[in-house]
Amino acid sequence: MYSDKVMDHFANPRNVGVIPDADGVGQVGNPVCGDMMTFYIKVRDGRLADVKFQTFGCGAAIAVSSMVSEMAKGKTLDEAMAITNDLVAEELGGLPKNKMHCSNLGADALHEAIKDYRAKKAGAAAKPVPAADLHASEGCACPYCETALEDEEQTFCKACRIELEECPACGGITKKGEAACLHCGRPLGGKA
Repeated sequence: MYSDKVMDHFANPRNVGVIPDADGVGQVGNPVCGDMMTFYIKVRDGRLADVKFQTFGCGAAIAVSSMVSEMAKGKTLDEAMAITNDLVAEELGGLPKNKMHCSNLGADALHEAIKDYRAKKAGAAAKPVPAADLHASEGCACPYCETALEDEEQTFCKACRIELEECPACGGITKKGEAACLHCGRPLGGKA
């Protein structure tokens, strides 16, 4: 399901952490899937001297964050802004269709950190972009059949006819009534 590179970046994520005096901070999330990413950047001479991240989400989200941080380090701001979800997925050796949204989140979080930096340099505060606006066109996929879910509040997959619920621990979507969350493995209190 996952490439060796994805598994390596998940098991050994690079650049995890916070830059306390970051020049720019970008945060994005997708409440349907439960993935939340925050990127911190340090800029020197127009280049990303340091990039760190914190991610709450699935293994693919962690691997994407790690890869984005590696791809961005040392790049100019414009070069880093050119990092796309397709480039991230390609660098990771591909992602399953239902996890491609993670690559969007990683690139978006980095871009938001750069926008924050540029806004601070211009003397303005960057306006956070709501997650719904960032991912309105992409949506999320059912974790069981990979069919796109129409909206963030959808609790039933029309394709595979599975009722869905949100895990209270990680926010990931899973089959209603399962004993444990598909994403984090924590007990859901339901009966399978």
